[in-house]
Amino acid sequence: MRPSLVQGLVEVPRMAGGFGEYAAFRRVLGKARRGDGHHVLVLPGLMAGDYTTAILRNYLGSLNYQSHGWGLGRNIGPTRDIVDNLRGTIETLIEDNGPISLVGWSLGGLYSRQMARAYPDGIRQVITLGSPFRLMKRSDTFASLVLERYSHLHVGADELDLPEQEHLRDAMPVPTTSIYSRTDGIVPWQACLNDLYGTSENIEIKASHIGMGHHPAALWAIADRLAQQEGEWAPFRSPRSLQRWYPVPVNWPLSAEDLRLTGLDPSELLDDEADPDSVSPVAETG
Repeated sequence: MRPSLVQGLVEVPRMAGGFGEYAAFRRVLGKARRGDGHHVLVLPGLMAGDYTTAILRNYLGSLNYQSHGWGLGRNIGPTRDIVDNLRGTIETLIEDNGPISLVGWSLGGLYSRQMARAYPDGIRQVITLGSPFRLMKRSDTFASLVLERYSHLHVGADELDLPEQEHLRDAMPVPTTSIYSRTDGIVPWQACLNDLYGTSENIEIKASHIGMGHHPAALWAIADRLAQQEGEWAPFRSPRSLQRWYPVPVNWPLSAEDLRLTGLDPSELLDDEADPDSVSPVAETG
């Protein structure tokens, strides 16, 4: 299930190319729906900080959102300091401004999902970028060695439960969108798939893992999702002119055969997790 070595090796050049795509489509991105001014907290990925989410946050600011970096320095995993301060930041934003939205990139998306479960009445929605919340084995990502390096500093699973057991958890209590790429070179895209229930969805884009935060397709989708009025969620539909950005997404559960092709034994899952018939792609029309 781990991404191929080739995909991992081309992450950096693909990320660099993404800046060119962002520059080329800035005018198009400016035509996205404007927001209602609500507050959005953006959480970075592993070993990253607020500098990596600057383009995304500035873009959201241009669309009338009050965007915030997490202000906790480099993300080395769920340390005591990070968990306590992240909770404090979220509680303060909610208390001062009402319900907020969370946008999390990779590991930041795992935090976002956990925080939404902890504060369901204060979170409007969660949007994740390349976040492997359905990961069965941490060794299936190219980030596992880095995460393990700091594991002695991390809090226990009873305080911030990261992957491995997503299929045992309750459904997300707030609308949630997972943006993923089949060409992700860091985490297995299969681990980024939402089960389609109620107000959950998957959006596929063609991007590198470390370039998602400035990729035009991701930015447009994030803006579209955030522009929904609270309590009026609907699945993502791309404009006809941008449909080339968005392949037909694959959704969870995958078929038993597809799971075997990725190296995952269906017997590792609960009976209702593996679809015995086929992969269930859902086409979105513009």
